[in-house]
Amino acid sequence: MSHSLLPFILFALAASISPGPTNLLILAHGARRGLRASLAPIVAACCAAAAVVWLVGMGLGALLLRYPLAQLAMSWAGALWLSWLAWKMLRSASAPLLAGNDSGLGPLSAATLQVVNPKVWVTAVAMVGLFATPALPMGWLALVFLLVALPSMTAWALMGIGSARWLRSSRALRLFNQGLAGLLLVSAWSALLV
Repeated sequence: MSHSLLPFILFALAASISPGPTNLLILAHGARRGLRASLAPIVAACCAAAAVVWLVGMGLGALLLRYPLAQLAMSWAGALWLSWLAWKMLRSASAPLLAGNDSGLGPLSAATLQVVNPKVWVTAVAMVGLFATPALPMGWLALVFLLVALPSMTAWALMGIGSARWLRSSRALRLFNQGLAGLLLVSAWSALLV
């Protein structure tokens, strides 16, 4: 392993496993729907985040920095999208686990969330600024990020599955979903308003 790749892997691990909107939603999805149903949203979200890293490295990051209004519009779109997802989580707060009445977080929603998530863009700009070199071209950085993000996000789904045994009662499930919805709102709006 290249010495320049190890710091990038550590950065990618810290960025992809830290709490954030997508990881919180995957946690809730894992608790409600299980691992098998969580795999498609996990893969979609991780591929979208890796694509953002690649796009930033190919010049989109510099373009966004040059046009702050576009960056602000993306931030607002992300906060509104996350607020809608938090609202959905609140509305399904006490529905039984593994209920068939909702489809949960689908792959398209998971990918879209990453595209409008300010944390993903800030992380991508930092990654490219710190680690993109001729020795580590953008395609490799995006691929390595994807390979690190997949098990990181899967760990969040597994934590959700592990928490499901404590969520058998309606009251416990309602409190869990309300807490996650609140964290999702705080995460979305603090990124925008701070």
